[in-house]
Amino acid sequence: MATFLIEGGQPLQGEITPQGAKNEALQVICAVLLTPEPVTIQNIPDIVDVNKLIDLLGAMGVKIDRKDRNTCTFQADDIDLNFLKTTDFRDKGSSLRGSIMIMGPLLARFGKGYIPKPGGDKIGRRRLDTHFLGFEKLGATFSYDPSEHFYRATADKLKGCHMLLDEASVTGTANIVMAASMAQGVTSIYNAACEPYLQQLCKMINSMGGKISGIGSNLLTIEGVDGLGGCNHRCLPDMIEIGSFIGMAAMTRGELTIRDTGYDHLGQIPAVFQRLGIQLERRGDDIYIPEQDVYEIESFIDGSIMTISDAPWPGFTPDLLSIVLVTATQARGSVLIHQKMFESRLFFVDKLIDMGAQIILCDPHRATVIGLERATQLRGVTMTSPDIRAGVALLIAALSAEGQSTIHNIGQIDRGYQHIEQRLKALGAHIERRD
Repeated sequence: MATFLIEGGQPLQGEITPQGAKNEALQVICAVLLTPEPVTIQNIPDIVDVNKLIDLLGAMGVKIDRKDRNTCTFQADDIDLNFLKTTDFRDKGSSLRGSIMIMGPLLARFGKGYIPKPGGDKIGRRRLDTHFLGFEKLGATFSYDPSEHFYRATADKLKGCHMLLDEASVTGTANIVMAASMAQGVTSIYNAACEPYLQQLCKMINSMGGKISGIGSNLLTIEGVDGLGGCNHRCLPDMIEIGSFIGMAAMTRGELTIRDTGYDHLGQIPAVFQRLGIQLERRGDDIYIPEQDVYEIESFIDGSIMTISDAPWPGFTPDLLSIVLVTATQARGSVLIHQKMFESRLFFVDKLIDMGAQIILCDPHRATVIGLERATQLRGVTMTSPDIRAGVALLIAALSAEGQSTIHNIGQIDRGYQHIEQRLKALGAHIERRD
C-alpha cells in the first residue's frame, strides 16, 4: 500500500493545468462500444479508474491504440460477448464504479449486457435502480443474481418511450442515453442529469450520427438511429481538480494560476469558493488565485451562518464538498456543510479534528466548521485516505499543516488525480511517495 509523506507549510507557487475530466472519460470511453468504427478520444486522464476501464475494454476485444497516455483510439469491431460470462470479466468489472456504463451500449448494439456489481468509493448507498428501470422501459428484461452479484439485461430490440427518471442520476442518464441512441422510435427522458460531462457524451453521440436534442436541459429527446459511426472527441478539463487546486492555493497561502480551465463549464464552483472569501480572478480561460493571508466566509443577508450544500447540476457538485470543508478550517468565520447526496462522505472529518480543526459533525450529512483564521495551524498527523475526494481533502490539510503528515492508502487518490505528487512538487510542495 503506497503512502505520501508531506512536510507542510510550503506555499504553492506557479502554474498548473488540470487533467482531463475523470467522470466524462468514463462515460465517453464506454460509448466507443456503440460503433464498430474507430473512435479517438483526447485529453484522457492518466488515472487508475480510467486505465482500469480501458483495460476492461481491451479484454472484451476492443482494439486499443494508445497514441500517448492522454490520447487513445478505440475500435470495437470484434467484441467477445462470451468474455462477459468469465471470472476475469467479473474481477475486472467489479473493481470500478464506471464499469456499469458498458451495459447501455452493449444492450443497444448486441441486445445483451452483463456487469458484476461495480466497486468504487465507500461513500454510502449508491443504488443502481435508475439504470435498470430505464432499460426496462426501453423494453429490456432485467435480472440480478444475488449469489454471483451479477446484473443482466437482454432485449430483442429496444423501443423508444417516454420516461421520468426517479432521480437525476448522471451515470444512470448516461447509460439510458446510450441504450436509447439506437432504439426504435423516439425516447424522451425527463428529470435527466444535465452535468457538462453528460452534455459532452450527448454531443459525442451526435457526432457519431446520433440524434439527441435538449442537451443541457433535464429533458432529453433521442431519436433512435440504425447505427453509429466513428468520431474524434476531446474531454473537458476536470472541474474537481480545478476546485481542489483552488483549495490548495488558499490553504497554503499560495499564488497559483490554473490554466485552460474550461471556465464556462464550471457552473457555481468559482462562486462557492468566493463565498469562503477566496479571491480568484478569471483571465480568459485561466483562473488566477493571488496570495491571501486571510479569507473570510460570507454570511447570508440576514446575518445567519453560511450553508454550502450539494445538489444535481446546475447545483454544486458533491465531489467538491470535502474540499470546501477542509478549506474552511483556516478561514475567518463559520460555515455549515450539508452533504445531501451521500451519507458517509463526511466521516473523514475525525482526521481533520485530530489535526486541530474545529469541526462539529452534526450527523452523517452535516458538519459545522469553525474557521481557525490561521491563529492556529493544523498539525501533521498520520491518517488513511478513505476515498478519492476525502483523500485529497486530507492531502490539502497536510500541505498546509505544521510538521510532517503521513497519508496511507493513497491508491484512492491515484484513482482520480493524475501524477499528483509530481505536479505538486513542481509548485513547491514537499511531498514524497513511499511504496
